[in-house]
Amino acid sequence: MSLAAMMLVALAIDAAIGWPDRLFRRIGHPVTWMGALIAGLDRRWNRGPPAARRLAGVGCVTAVGLASLVPAAVLQAALPGGWPGILTGGALAWPLVAARSMGVHVRAVATPLQQGRIDAARHAVGRIVGRDPARLDRAGIARAALESLAENTSDGIVAPVFWGAVAGLPGIALYKAVNTMDSMIGHRTPRHEDFGKAAARLDDLANLIPAHLTGLLFAVVSGRPRRALACMWRDARHHRSPNAGWPEAAMAGALGVRLSGPRIYAGRVADEPWLNGAAPDPAPQAVSQGLALYLRAMVLLAACLLAASVA
Repeated sequence: MSLAAMMLVALAIDAAIGWPDRLFRRIGHPVTWMGALIAGLDRRWNRGPPAARRLAGVGCVTAVGLASLVPAAVLQAALPGGWPGILTGGALAWPLVAARSMGVHVRAVATPLQQGRIDAARHAVGRIVGRDPARLDRAGIARAALESLAENTSDGIVAPVFWGAVAGLPGIALYKAVNTMDSMIGHRTPRHEDFGKAAARLDDLANLIPAHLTGLLFAVVSGRPRRALACMWRDARHHRSPNAGWPEAAMAGALGVRLSGPRIYAGRVADEPWLNGAAPDPAPQAVSQGLALYLRAMVLLAACLLAASVA
């Protein structure tokens, strides 16, 4: 069975229908199931001195990882061979790919921003970023949307597809478990500095290759690959994240705008370095240009999966 073909099926289903609201209302979503388990362990285990919290965090990573990995491995072993197995496996992997929802959420920012409806654009961007949207001007909204698009293309699409192509259902399920843990407990806050350390470190490791691949995809389809690659190579390592800087810097170079830079979280200014700092701020239409770049990158990703499945 071709695991790459399985991931191509999953990507195609998600691109076509996403995760329907009716289905979400009836059964939720695998990530919300993981989230409920993580939240429960956080409430019960995240207590005591720092050393105890770090140890409990390792236990949380182990428990959530096994809860995701074991059922996925059982399902993978039960799949039939050939195309029936590829199609069934792709359908099972489909909920763990977020290609359609990524485009929908960023388009919800792009449309009102280009129409001059700043309050609506702030509301939409506040759903996908952690910074305070009330303090964002037009350029700040555009930067936030493009940065979220670049980073989440890696975390939400390229990384799960990559690990699914490498290890099938166990690979994609374990990756989503690690990434969900990082998003919930992998923060440097008083509560999660110690408990979430293992999750954050594991997520950094799991995204190392996919982040570079995402930046490469953006560069190849940009029409100006040398500039995008040069920006990625020069600026990515200056980002606060060891991985997010690669796709974000590639997008900044591809679009000819600057991203990252100082921003406000919880009332505090985070003095982050610029990516492609000599370029201008993104205009409102840059978000739509970023979406077009994203769509071309997804087509290239699908082509790579197709090539791998027939090789």
